[in-house]
Amino acid sequence: AVTVRKQFVCKKGGAMTTCLLEPPFRCLPPFQPFSPPRFRCYAAPGAQPLPSDPDTETLVLPLDGPKERREIVRLAWEKLVRWSRSLQSRAKTDVLERTNKVVVLGGGSFGTAIAAHVATRKSLLEVNMLVRDPQVCRSINEEHHNCKYFTQHELPKNVIATTDAKAALLGADFCFHAVPVQFSSSFLEEIANYVDPGLPFISLSKGLELNTLRTMSQIIPKALKNPRQPYVVLSGPSFALELMNKLPTALVVASKDQKIANSVQQLMASKNLRINTSSDVTGVEIAGALKNVLAIAAGIVEGLNLGNNSMAALVSQGCSEIRWLATKMGAKSTTLTGLSGTGDVMLTCFVSLSRNRTVGVRLGSGEKLDDILSSMNQVAEGVATAGAVIALAQKYNVKMPVLTAVARIIDNELTPTKAVFELMNLPQVEEV
Repeated sequence: AVTVRKQFVCKKGGAMTTCLLEPPFRCLPPFQPFSPPRFRCYAAPGAQPLPSDPDTETLVLPLDGPKERREIVRLAWEKLVRWSRSLQSRAKTDVLERTNKVVVLGGGSFGTAIAAHVATRKSLLEVNMLVRDPQVCRSINEEHHNCKYFTQHELPKNVIATTDAKAALLGADFCFHAVPVQFSSSFLEEIANYVDPGLPFISLSKGLELNTLRTMSQIIPKALKNPRQPYVVLSGPSFALELMNKLPTALVVASKDQKIANSVQQLMASKNLRINTSSDVTGVEIAGALKNVLAIAAGIVEGLNLGNNSMAALVSQGCSEIRWLATKMGAKSTTLTGLSGTGDVMLTCFVSLSRNRTVGVRLGSGEKLDDILSSMNQVAEGVATAGAVIALAQKYNVKMPVLTAVARIIDNELTPTKAVFELMNLPQVEEV
């Protein structure tokens, strides 16, 4: 039930009239502004009745017990179920039916998880993984395991690994790019001759190129020498391990081309993976890049044992900084509060599986960055992205104290303890 504070145009017997519903009246969906309402309104105990109007279809009943409240909840849930089934019945599956081959560039944890997920969507679908390590290639093809990641998880039989870029890309219908951002440009330049100009690229990589400040949507067409290369970005709160374990996950696919976004949605969506679509490529990419830097900051707070109050203050301030920069760059604020924004921040900042958070925890505990990175077998994109973020902030004239502090810590110009002291002594300002 929702409290209605809006004005609605109601219709009865062909006549149109206006009814204004104010608290403490509560209305049961469905209702649509400026359309004939089909809902019931309940007045709270002791409330004045609605003004009588013979042209409205409003029914006033007292909310004097749990029975009425349960009825409201039951009907609202039934409406959601009907809406969901209606959408599912109209969902198209022709993209999956006509897709015969998918290629995944990169043999890391997330690339492996995506390859396994897509392979389970259709048994006759050939999923090629382009990897550099011959040992990883053999383990996938002979033992159906990635010997570096997920050694306890068996990969579907239709996942095939190769070190031959030409063979992997030949005849592919979709391409998932899972190479770390800092290596993507050189990697793509090497394979550009084998990429069909119409092959849709789905980027799984989150970050900014350190020297150029480019996002993946800028890197891919430039490296492939094709400004018209179809491109989408896939982002959102998702750990590869949980995707491998088929736990419920929700992601966002963003593209300026709604048709391509819908195609990727049809290809990937399943009972355990929900795919939303968006046209805000900038918002999705910037949020995905900056949340990694914020996660390092959150880890530092954890490593210094500064407590929950400090963690909440830091992460909320970091979210504001992400919003300030992203909107200056043209992103929609609604994107930054959705799955690819707040959703990804929550996962990366608060869960121990996060690589970037782990880097921060170890920095806060007193370890040196070089020692931390040399002991990791996966890339923490936030380390390289931090410097690029600050360069972007200067370009767009945005003050970002938390993310700037992370960059200075990474550059060994500031200790974590000193950074916290300086942040706490910043001027207190009006919240925006």
